[in-house]
Amino acid sequence: MKKILLALLLFAAPALADTGVRIVVPAHDIARGQTISESDLAYETIATSNFMSGMVTSMNALSGMETRRTLRTGESVRDDDVRHPILVIKGQTVTMVFDAPGITLTAVGRSMSEGGMGETVTVQNPASFRMVTATVTGAGAVRTAGSFSAAPAQASRASNQTASN
Repeated sequence: MKKILLALLLFAAPALADTGVRIVVPAHDIARGQTISESDLAYETIATSNFMSGMVTSMNALSGMETRRTLRTGESVRDDDVRHPILVIKGQTVTMVFDAPGITLTAVGRSMSEGGMGETVTVQNPASFRMVTATVTGAGAVRTAGSFSAAPAQASRASNQTASN
């Protein structure tokens, strides 16, 4: 009986051992600002004890993303090492689309921050100098949803005209 238990332990122990975690690593050095494709990546298995929060485990999470820093061959990649490619640059003139129930307005604005697809940026309306928070929808394009109100200068002019009539 002891021999059977010993044999089971010898053969079963490797199967019960920690198999590790599969992570994504660069297949070659990837320069800062480069857009990543699946051919730039490979999988590597590390010990579970070496796995840290934020390490990327799926190639889909990196494919199409832009690097924030140089990624070295075989090193782990964290989700904050990449970002969506920048489509709106700080200081760039952008097309703003305002949506409200029953109406869509388009205007030109100046981006006060940079961002990639789906990220939030601040845009200044050059006519009113108001800051608007918007979502990047494409290269040089942003969209914001919300209510509209008359600019304070327009409202005061309207009340002055009514008072003088």
